[in-house]
Order: sequence, then structure tokens, then C-alpha cells
Amino acid sequence: MSGSKLARTPLEQNVRLTTTEYDELCTKGSNENDELLIDKSINQRLIGRLIYLRHTRPDITFVVHYLSQFMQQPKESHLHFALRIVRYIKWSPGQGILMVSNSSCELKAYRDSDWTACPISRRSVSGFCIKLGNSLISWKSKKQNVIARSSAEAEYRSMAATTA
Repeated sequence: MSGSKLARTPLEQNVRLTTTEYDELCTKGSNENDELLIDKSINQRLIGRLIYLRHTRPDITFVVHYLSQFMQQPKESHLHFALRIVRYIKWSPGQGILMVSNSSCELKAYRDSDWTACPISRRSVSGFCIKLGNSLISWKSKKQNVIARSSAEAEYRSMAATTA
């Protein structure tokens, strides 16, 4: 990957990754060239390393969480997007957590949810980040436990999870 083109974002916009079962049921062969990986251990080791790295790189947390859902039966597209994260990390090596010593002790929380983000389970994805002054101290993105009936319900559930 030393000579590969660098990526400015960890994931392309509006990308929907799916399983082969979902492709067979819903898309009726539109992803015919996206086959299962023969040696899935390559993808699993790479995702495992990215999971470890995301503890200090909040900018890749969502994408790594998204890709880790497909570790049991990874397709070629899943490996392609995992390698895109590596190219993004190569583009931005100085990113990471920075604790500022002279910032205020004000606690700020930001949250968002993506209603029915998962096309397979139809569950929403919630995410939040919490800052102490100007320093990021906590972040998380997770599928919600239940299927929300509206975007407002998904937002309220996200708000409750952030507050908790």
C-alpha cells in the first residue's frame, strides 16, 4: 500500500454495504462481481487492527464499526473499504486524541441518529461524542436496540443514550 493513492475520507458518501444473502434476496444479482473472499482471515485481521486503532482515532470509529458487522462472511467490497481506511490513516497520520491542559471544565455532548440506516435489520444507528472543554473524552456509534417508527423516535432514543 506504500504507492497507493491516499484517501481524504475514511468512507465514500452514501455507501451501503450488504451481505451476500441480502444481495440474493433484494438486488437480484446486481452485485454479481462482488464475491465472498476466499481467505477471510486477511479481512478479519485487518478489521481487528482497525478496532484496536479506533480507541485513539475517533474519526474512524463509525466506519470500523460499520465494517465489523461483515467479518463472518466478508465480500471483496468489504476488503476494498477496509483498505480505504488504511489509505485514509496514511493521509492523516497526525490525527488522534489531544487533551488540552488550559481548557474549561464545561461538559458538552453532541449526538445524531440515522433513521433505518441498516437496510438488513431496519434499525437506526445512533452516535455521540462528549467533550470536556475542547478535548474529546468519549464517543460511540451503535445500532439501536429496537426499530424506530419515525426519525423523531430515533432522535429521542439517541438523546437518551447520550444522556445516560
